Amino acid sequence: MSSSQSDARTDQVIRLVEEGGYIAKVPVTLIYETDDPTNWGPYLSMDDALKLERVQEALEKGDIAAASREAKVFQLTPVSA
Repeated sequence: MSSSQSDARTDQVIRLVEEGGYIAKVPVTLIYETDDPTNWGPYLSMDDALKLERVQEALEKGDIAAASREAKVFQLTPVSA
């Protein structure tokens, strides 16, 4: 990885976190290093990785309000065919 992220290409994406009958759409940024000789990527910033973790922990605790501060949260409803 390079020492500066200014050479990196980024893409805004949505990651899904499912927990306890809920699913959250969490916006994060994927980072692609342009000069990475290992082609090991893309990766998330530490802030985005921690955001995903906070949303999952909030859903595990049933704290929908906390999860909703960082993601769009939906309740899953089973349907019968």
